[in-house]
Amino acid sequence: MSDLLPTDLRDTPIKTPPLPGKIVSREDPEGVFDALSADLLLHSLQCVNTFGDFHIALSGGTTPMPLYTQLMYDPRYRAIPWEKTHLWIVDERHVPFDNALSNFRQINEIIVEHTDIPASHVHPIQTSLPDPAADYESTYLKILSTRPKGQNRLDFVLLGMGDNGHTASLFPHTPVLEEQTRFVDVCEGPTVTPPPRITLTYPAINAARFVAVLVLGEKKTAMLHQVATGQDTYQALPIKGIHPISGEFVWYVDRAACEGKPAA
Repeated sequence: MSDLLPTDLRDTPIKTPPLPGKIVSREDPEGVFDALSADLLLHSLQCVNTFGDFHIALSGGTTPMPLYTQLMYDPRYRAIPWEKTHLWIVDERHVPFDNALSNFRQINEIIVEHTDIPASHVHPIQTSLPDPAADYESTYLKILSTRPKGQNRLDFVLLGMGDNGHTASLFPHTPVLEEQTRFVDVCEGPTVTPPPRITLTYPAINAARFVAVLVLGEKKTAMLHQVATGQDTYQALPIKGIHPISGEFVWYVDRAACEGKPAA
């Protein structure tokens, strides 16, 4: 009789698309969060041991919020050295911090308020200033200049991927995609979901020591395969412009994102 039972998806390998970089696949979001959290812990400890601090840039949005909550409450990750961590924001909407659309507001409420990270190590994008992008780039360069030459870069960048192939606030067919020298810039244009955005650019992201891309759910399946096998350029699919120069590039995906169906 057991031979007549449907095959449990958990007994079959996950069919991952041929994405650039390394692929870490798990059955469900919880498994993906565990894998990503473990790698984040490892890299944070390695960087503190080597440099004395750890620089991480986090993305907003709904997808990574359960991950951030897990980092706070799961005892397996209490060893993350928050007191030696510098927290950066990958991108931000041009709204006040108390606005529900603020990425920093989300991250602040979940992480900053529940850790011993020093206030001087928390680096939000100051959207109230006349030129938030220039100010953030100045802060980025000043603080990372304390690192040895060649190591003055972000240690860990966590990205997501939108249904249209955007990542950070790098949207299709926007001028910021061609930026080659600035580390922070404004993203505006008809493909940008309002309000205007301030974002880390390709030069900042691709200089990082470790770039993680978190992609979950069957709504992302078509785009994930288009990124893997399509002929689109980075102008059409900005996620394709992510190519760490001398760092690791890892995709964290679940079965649903890879195959268009959730785990059984």
